[in-house]
Amino acid sequence: MKVEKLQNAKKRYEELEQLLADPKVIADNKRYQSLAKEMSDLTPQVTAFRQYEDVVRQKQDLQTLLEDKHDKDFEELAHVELEDLQKSQDDLEKKLTDLLNPKKQERDRDVILEVRAGTGGAEAALFAGDLYRMYTKYAAIKGWKLDMIGSNQTEAGGFKEVVFSLSGKGASKRLKWESGAHRVQRVPATEASGRIHTSAATVVVLFEPEEVDLVIDPKDLKIDVFRSSGPGGQSVNTTDSAIRITHLPTDTVVICQDERSQMKNKHKAMRVLRARILDRMEREKAQKESQERKSKVGSGDRSEKIRTYNFPDRRVTDHRIGFTSHQLNAILDGALDELTDALIKAEERADSGL
Repeated sequence: MKVEKLQNAKKRYEELEQLLADPKVIADNKRYQSLAKEMSDLTPQVTAFRQYEDVVRQKQDLQTLLEDKHDKDFEELAHVELEDLQKSQDDLEKKLTDLLNPKKQERDRDVILEVRAGTGGAEAALFAGDLYRMYTKYAAIKGWKLDMIGSNQTEAGGFKEVVFSLSGKGASKRLKWESGAHRVQRVPATEASGRIHTSAATVVVLFEPEEVDLVIDPKDLKIDVFRSSGPGGQSVNTTDSAIRITHLPTDTVVICQDERSQMKNKHKAMRVLRARILDRMEREKAQKESQERKSKVGSGDRSEKIRTYNFPDRRVTDHRIGFTSHQLNAILDGALDELTDALIKAEERADSGL
């Protein structure tokens, strides 16, 4: 347990208490939200550390008291109380050790998945559809909630792009390493000669920010409305319900047109926009601080080939950790735990230095 780190956290917490009571800070909403989030993040550590300090203080006082002579009954009660205080101290030390371990404190977060067809034409779009169905089936097995945000479907039943969110216990922990290039090796349905083709799709996993994680100034947004259209320019709506939102400072653009309601499209577009901006900020921060990912499961580069789905051999290989499964059909039907468990274990080994 790093006492000095906890003492610094407590000192910073007390500074934040004063800052958040300052009228100037209260008037600056962006700063107030940022400081409030920092204080919220520190609260579990500081609360437990204050309890720990109180227990240690009670122990010391009781031990000092026992240095003088007392009657037998008093001393027996005092020793029982000391045992209870020692147990409380041990429990709090374990709790504080866990609180200082970021992996132990990793919270469940809602995620947005963006699956896009890559190289391979129509076959790549079909593969993107296979990946989308794999994730939706996995979500059903896990009991996660799925919300479709937007899609661009092809006539053959694949997807040029599909965007959806997943929320539920363990969703972010199990899906955070899915970002990257997924490659498929198989004979396309349109291939008369039976020749194996290699196609690809990319997956991007974004974490949905909470209100305190990111504050967007409405003045930084340019919002356009237009009429939705389907494949081939077919009109799917007779009103201007589609939304295009541009975040001017970062030139981030999001379009949503799946809903008939302009307000619903705007809400979904803002969810994706916020997630993309937060993702960009976190990446820029990591790059600025020259931070490398500790995990051996990959750098998170979205152009990185992370996994191959080989149909002739019924094999799925995750190239980042050298893990191979011969349960291709089961994996595409949503049985992803075998893969995600291997990725989680690789991350834990990396964190422990093994």
